[in-house]
Amino acid sequence: MHVEIDQNSGFCFGVVRAISKAESALQELGGEVYSLGDIVHNRMEVQRLESLGLRTVTHDDMPQLCGRDLFIRAHGEPPTTFQRAASLGIRIIDATCPVVAQLQRKVVAAYEKMLTVGGQVVILGKRGHAEVVGLSGQVDDKVIVVEREEDLSQVDFTRPIFFLSQTTQSVALFWQLAEAMKSRLEDESMLTVDDTICRRVSNREKALSEFARRFDVVIFVCGKKSSNGKVLFDVCRRANGRSYNVEEEGELQPQWFEGCQSVGICGATSTPTWLMKRVAEVIEARIV
Repeated sequence: MHVEIDQNSGFCFGVVRAISKAESALQELGGEVYSLGDIVHNRMEVQRLESLGLRTVTHDDMPQLCGRDLFIRAHGEPPTTFQRAASLGIRIIDATCPVVAQLQRKVVAAYEKMLTVGGQVVILGKRGHAEVVGLSGQVDDKVIVVEREEDLSQVDFTRPIFFLSQTTQSVALFWQLAEAMKSRLEDESMLTVDDTICRRVSNREKALSEFARRFDVVIFVCGKKSSNGKVLFDVCRRANGRSYNVEEEGELQPQWFEGCQSVGICGATSTPTWLMKRVAEVIEARIV
């Protein structure tokens, strides 16, 4: 059996940058560093960093962190988080992905533009996702978040619309919703569309689809909380019906590989390469 790891899978630039910053901080400070939420949506990588001294906390824990170092992950945070940290005497290590930071600024600009014309800002994104919370928080949550076409019922089509997207959403879904909104407006000029999906992520869809078609079985490795993982696993499943999603090697099922001669291993932008390699080693040792 041939087992191959997709060379285009694994951490995106923003996650690599955040983890590198976390590792440097842990080494330089020689003590505990606190991360506001999971640094990456991958349980195995979080556990690895915890073994080095990274501690995951919530907003509710912030009052106990006076004088400590608090890590802002790649997803970013709303301005209120930074203001609260300053008032509590917490030192911030900001690892917000530059692509996300740019999008935060775009949300503010879009909101200000819509204020002048009585319009509204609509964001394609997963409600409650850390990045979306950070985006909507830039303008005191005065945005409309949609996940699917049915959610467009929240939008007032008599008013102008500025449409943007969470960085890790599906390009196809974004433009599907843009066309749906355009068709409901009396005048197409009332809709401003800014495709803010990260191309370092979205460009993986075509390559991943081609990769998945090359194998009898595909094992997609990603954390259960990964929004990007859900999108990319759907890409795999459409390309290859024998695609399976696992968080770690212990979830592999021998029956998946019956009659199989080739296995492709791939993952999300939050999936570490070392974990995909470990999955490959288990397949080769126990199943091949």
